[in-house]
Amino acid sequence: MSQRSLPRRTILWLAALLAAYLSLAYVAVPEFWSLRNRGFGAQRFEMVTHTPQGIRGDPINVGLVGTEKEIVHAFGMAGWDTADAVTLRTAIRIGESVLFDHPYPDAPVSRLLFDGRPQDLAFELPVGGSADRRHHVRFWRTGATGDDGRPLWLGAASFDRGVGLSHDTGAVTHHIGPDLDAERDFLMRSLGKAGMLVSTQEIAGVGATTDGRNGGGDRYVTDGKAMVGVIPTLP
Repeated sequence: MSQRSLPRRTILWLAALLAAYLSLAYVAVPEFWSLRNRGFGAQRFEMVTHTPQGIRGDPINVGLVGTEKEIVHAFGMAGWDTADAVTLRTAIRIGESVLFDHPYPDAPVSRLLFDGRPQDLAFELPVGGSADRRHHVRFWRTGATGDDGRPLWLGAASFDRGVGLSHDTGAVTHHIGPDLDAERDFLMRSLGKAGMLVSTQEIAGVGATTDGRNGGGDRYVTDGKAMVGVIPTLP
């Protein structure tokens, strides 16, 4: 028995609805946030990230001292994967991973800005069989150095608990778990168990926060401190 096709009027209505959603979620609403936060570029250094539209994102809660090569090596030894760059191909792959429960251990992470720059490095550790749930962290190289002269990298670590729509723009995004301190501590334990930490030290972060909101509108809580670890030098 042949299947009846949808009426042309219905197809046009659905296409218009899809176009309206894409326009709102990926153009109009982000542009609204850009205008609302247009003074961000003039602000001084602060311990929080922002989305490309200027919305406050995840706070800085970790840091590492070491070269780029040493940091990549340390995360590899701890079992973490380097995140792929965001492209059309990787976006399709992460969608397939979530929809069909396929593994994608080096799935991309969205771009966040710190001190006006996108992340330099990103790592992740999947939980389960897809890219739906994962530990992940972004790092930015700063102009500061540790006592040994190696560069200081500051990062934002959080746990992706699932995929949904941004509360602010309606775009498809990962939603993070609220306990950022637990994720900060997990990352440091992971590196420590792999023998990839020489020492750690607490520094001031964003400050104690009980009802923070990130770029996707997700609530988070934190004691406001960042943990900085020193990576072993490579021979």
